[in-house]
This record gives sequence, C-alpha cells and structure tokens, in this order.
Amino acid sequence: MPSDTFQGWVAHDATSPLTFTTFTPKPFADTDIEIDITHCGICGTDLHTLRSGWAPTDYPCVVGHEIIGTVRRVGSAVATQSSSPASQHIQPGDRVGIGAQSASCLRPDCSACADGLENYCPRITATYNSRYRDGSKSKAHGGYATRWRGPAHFVFRIPAALPSAEAAPLLCGGVTVYAPLRKYGAGPGKSVGVVGVGGLGHMGILFAKALGSERVVAISRSSSKRGDAVEGLGADGFIATGEEKDWARRYSRTLDVIICTVDAADMPLSQYLRLLKVDGTFVQVGAPEKPLPGLPAWSLIQKSVKVTGSSIGSPGEIREMLQLAAEKRVLPWIQKRGMDEVNAALGDMHAGKARYRYVLENREDVQARL
Repeated sequence: MPSDTFQGWVAHDATSPLTFTTFTPKPFADTDIEIDITHCGICGTDLHTLRSGWAPTDYPCVVGHEIIGTVRRVGSAVATQSSSPASQHIQPGDRVGIGAQSASCLRPDCSACADGLENYCPRITATYNSRYRDGSKSKAHGGYATRWRGPAHFVFRIPAALPSAEAAPLLCGGVTVYAPLRKYGAGPGKSVGVVGVGGLGHMGILFAKALGSERVVAISRSSSKRGDAVEGLGADGFIATGEEKDWARRYSRTLDVIICTVDAADMPLSQYLRLLKVDGTFVQVGAPEKPLPGLPAWSLIQKSVKVTGSSIGSPGEIREMLQLAAEKRVLPWIQKRGMDEVNAALGDMHAGKARYRYVLENREDVQARL
C-alpha cells in the first residue's frame, strides 16, 4: 500500500453503512504528527455529520474526533515550535490524543488565535468533514481509521493516570462541558444544573463535581436516570421535568449556571431560565439540527440572566481539563466496541442505548483480518 494511503471506515453517502477501505490523508508537513490509532470515541457530532444533518457532508468522509493513539512519525519542525506547548517534546512512541479541531490560522493578527482561543478562529479546520487551508486544500479525515495525520499544535499528551479508552471521550465531549463550566464559575459556593444525562451530560456532572461545585443538579425529562446521576455520578439533586408538576416554579432561582447538553429543538427553554438566580448563565452546548425554541424577553430581563453557547475548547483548556481529569479521576462511563463493529455501534448510539459513551478499539487480531 502506498505510504500516503490510510485505511478506515469511510462514509460515501448519508444512508449507506460505512465501508472499510482506503483514503488519502493530508500531505505530511514538517509541523505534522502521525499516529497509529488505538481508540476513538463515538460523538453525537459523528451522527449528525454522517447523515448530513446540519449541512451537506463532503463525502467521502471519515468521522471520529475523540482519538487516542501512539505517535509513529514527528515532523522536523515540531520540536522547535515554541509557540505550541501541545507539540513540545512529543516523540515517536508517545501516547497522544486529538479532539474536534485539527487546525486554525495561528496568525498573530487573528484575535482568537492570539488570545489562545483557537477553537473560535474563523479559519478553523475541524478534524473531519473540513478542508485544510494550507494550500493543499486536502480533506481532514478523522479517527474511524487505523492512522491519523495532522498539525502537532492540536495533538495532546495523555496523562499516565488516564486509561486510553476513558480518555478518548474527554477530547471532545469532556472539554465541551468543562470549558463553559470553568468559564462561568462552576466551583465552591456555586450551584450547577446539567440538562441531559447522556454522553455529554454525565461528563458535565463529573466535571462540575471535580471543580468543587457546592451543588450539582441533574435535569432530565424522566426519572429513569436518577440512580445513575445521583448514586453513580454524584449529583446532589435531580429534576424530572416530564414527571414533576410545576418543577420550574418549585426550583426557581436555585442555580448559578446551567449547562444544556441536549439537542432537542422543543426543549422548555424559558422554564429552564426560571431555575437561574439573578445574573445566572445558561450555556447551550448541544447542537440541534432545528432552531431553538422562541424566548420571551422577560425571561432575560427580570433576572438579568445570560443565554450563551460554547464550542469545544481551546488547546489550553484541553490540556487543563486532561490534568484535572487525571488528578480527580474523572473517568467517563464507556462501553468498548471493536472498530469493526462501527456500524452496529452507530445504530445503537442513534437508538440511545449508550451508557454513556461508546469507544471504538482497533484490535490487532481484527485488523489483521481486514
């Protein structure tokens, strides 16, 4: 097989199963790193992209942006990139991870990149279903594959205390909830609500607790996940919005921050805002394919609440999150699946069967037969 051809599970359209075949990665640059993939988490973004849910997907496409692997090749300029702490001292054989972003412009005149907020760069390249702006215009392909190649600036060393399978979901799902929790003050003396007890939400509960929040409340439509949230994940309270009468009035003005992980366009948004204290913040991180529900102006005016959003996390936030996860043993609840089971795992993910994150593994015995 030519050295510039990789193998992976490729989507060719919005309805057909993924097929294991070859694809062409970006040309190797002296600022790149190449890895052998061992694990890749399945994220909700993968499902939206595979079915062209948000916008038409650039097929053929290899999804997956919660990638863990072992470095096999390091570009000649990587060790000298003093502006990129994430890429310093990475050597062949190191265990590393890649999240939802694989490039940004990194120009000094870009306010986002200059401020260490590369995830908000207007010239962002996502880890898949995106194009590199380096002149090659090559496609970015993700982690449902045997290898990955991309810029070292967005590659992260994995702390020894984090097992690879559990570390994978942290690289997108984990930082997606960690970044807004950190930014909007989750910690001692604060009460935090997490809407949705799923792939993102369960990590939101874990990180809110790890940050030392005084009270963490899980919010879900039914009480079916109460035991997981309270007894398993450590939530201090639980609100079942579909079962508790007058829940918005009953729990009014009890929360400082709400992280909303659900992507349901019919969510009771104005009722969620009733739960906030004065100057409270509601952060939307789930991304529905349809617009959010309308919002009465008084929902904002009467308590000076803020409604905002948050997109993944910067390289600095990812490194900080990984360190906290290692120190506090923040380990997502995962179920391991073989990479060759990807189509079945995607079906189970779509059906809501994950508790609470599937992680694909490249098993050597299986790869030898493919």
